[in-house]
Amino acid sequence: MAVNSKTRNNTEGVYPSRRDLANAIRALAMDAVQAANSGHPGAPMGMADIAEVLWNDYMTHNPMNPLWINRDRFVLSNGHGSMLLYALSHLSGYPLTMDEIKNFRQLGSRTAGHPEYEPEIGIETTTGPLGQGLTNAVGMAVAEKVLAAQFNRPGHDVIDHRTWVFLGDGCLMEGISHEACSLAGTLKLGKLICFYDDNGISIDGDVDGWFTDDTPARFEAYGWHVVPGVDGHDPKALQAAIDKALASNKPSLICCKTIIGFGSPNKQGTEATHGAPLGDAEIAATREALDWPYAPFEIPAEICAAWDARSSGAAAEAAWNEGFAAYQSAFPELAAELQRRMSGELPAGWPEAVAEEIAKIATSDAKNATRKASQISLNAFAPHLPELIGGSADLTGSNLTEHSGSKWLTGDDADANYISFGVREFGMAAMLNGMVLHGGFIPYGGTFLTFSDYARNALRMAALMKVQNILVFTHDSIGLGEDGPTHQPVEHVASLRLMPNMAVWRPCDTTETAVAWQDAIERRDGPTSLILSRQGLAPQARNAQQLDDIRRGGYVLCDADDAQAVIIATGSEVELAVAAAAALAAEGIGVRVVSMPCVEAFEAQDAVYRESVLPAALDKRVAVEAGVTNGWYRYVGMSGRVIGLDRFGESAPAGELFKKFGFTVDNVKSVVKELL
Repeated sequence: MAVNSKTRNNTEGVYPSRRDLANAIRALAMDAVQAANSGHPGAPMGMADIAEVLWNDYMTHNPMNPLWINRDRFVLSNGHGSMLLYALSHLSGYPLTMDEIKNFRQLGSRTAGHPEYEPEIGIETTTGPLGQGLTNAVGMAVAEKVLAAQFNRPGHDVIDHRTWVFLGDGCLMEGISHEACSLAGTLKLGKLICFYDDNGISIDGDVDGWFTDDTPARFEAYGWHVVPGVDGHDPKALQAAIDKALASNKPSLICCKTIIGFGSPNKQGTEATHGAPLGDAEIAATREALDWPYAPFEIPAEICAAWDARSSGAAAEAAWNEGFAAYQSAFPELAAELQRRMSGELPAGWPEAVAEEIAKIATSDAKNATRKASQISLNAFAPHLPELIGGSADLTGSNLTEHSGSKWLTGDDADANYISFGVREFGMAAMLNGMVLHGGFIPYGGTFLTFSDYARNALRMAALMKVQNILVFTHDSIGLGEDGPTHQPVEHVASLRLMPNMAVWRPCDTTETAVAWQDAIERRDGPTSLILSRQGLAPQARNAQQLDDIRRGGYVLCDADDAQAVIIATGSEVELAVAAAAALAAEGIGVRVVSMPCVEAFEAQDAVYRESVLPAALDKRVAVEAGVTNGWYRYVGMSGRVIGLDRFGESAPAGELFKKFGFTVDNVKSVVKELL
């Protein structure tokens, strides 16, 4: 039965009816798209009846406090239908004004062409690239399940909410949907309920020509609860389907047969309503067909009042607050910890703890691959961070993402902090986005660097949304050796550096790796890529100032009073640069070595600091990195030299490859001498 029901009149001929309420969505969608002369009216018009039933009878949320931690999450995965979400936000009482609706798709508006993350107005994630909203929602459902297992106690279900998703054919055609939905079934995410807008139309027309999957059978095979063939324009049928989903302990897919552009006499059911305005004449005809005699952007007061969820939302939160007060009384430490984690604050004493752990790590003289150094860092930091949760895309033993306190998540045991994502790199990255968007966690995930290509669009979404996500990318260069060029990343580091708001750390030893982890953990306004080696790297000696300067992204690691040139290096090539500088010093040539583990952090420093590291007068510069060269000319200048790799690698032992491609002390020496 409906769980959040407000008074609604289903009687035909009584105003406002459910259809009147749904028509308010349709009217706002077609009017806003027409005013913008751009947009997608068809999906909002086709899914309006589903949205009306869900938001008015089932969704638990409070527009007066959009960040209430136990709210249901709603994700519009078919984000081209953005006016559906904006209409719902406006009508239900979020602070999204009619002026913003009128300003749809215009510069500076909160109503962008595709929904952009802004939970204050009910937008839980940025959607547009199809399939990612659905996958974010799987991550949100994982977060809810794990958080509930960690904090709920008998008689105190303080975390108890659902994740609702609208999705279309395009979301299901994208491969990421398989990655995410397969895992969702395995993990038994029973509070994830999805509505499939089965309207049979995409941009190219009738999907029967290119999408003939048996979708219900597909999801049943994943282990989902499936309700097929629901009339998406029949409120009673929708209620019955939702009630069945609520009774299931599996994730649910409700397959809704709808008519795209519902109400448009001449265009409904066709691709003509998908991605273009209906036109003034067709809108007039649609108003008549829907019996909607109101001016553009006019919503009658009675319909506004019927949609308004502020009072019911406040009541729902008040009831939860009463329960949470009892929880606080019974479990004060747990309650305080839950509030801390949901607020995104790091634990008290974190600065002192991380400084102490890094100081310990910095005293080690062990030669570690930086992937191993990453695991050392996890072992050091995880005990201080109960919110840390992560995993690997079926490469745990290679990425070394499991720490000593890891407990693996299963469908039957959610009191966990480690996820084996399977071979699902894209799904993993997008799920991690969903987990951080939900709140309560600092997520990380690992795979080989070369497979960052598979995950790239989810990384881009994290950067675009300015949300934390920590990507552990190992096997960072030709140094992985015999697996060959298919697995040897060449362009990947440079490519990640090109992404706005992505922090890319390529540390040279265990100490830099620990500092990179610290930075990633403390950074809350964007994702971080940790680029880690397979081969062992020697520890570098540093004084206290140099240790502090690692966080600046670039610093002087070795210097000479009479330095004539600078060698800039990252990762495994720092050790090579230091050895080459020593060899040059033995020949009377002074060279400064700059370790630059994070270009983005270095660029964020003030001009005075950057000049102190790379003085303009010291313009004889060589950069050394086992990857493509073009990005380094910003530092060495057009007259400088870059020792890199502007081609794919080969299958051979790592040592032989480094010699073949010029990553040797003798070659670095030779290049510096030629430059001088």
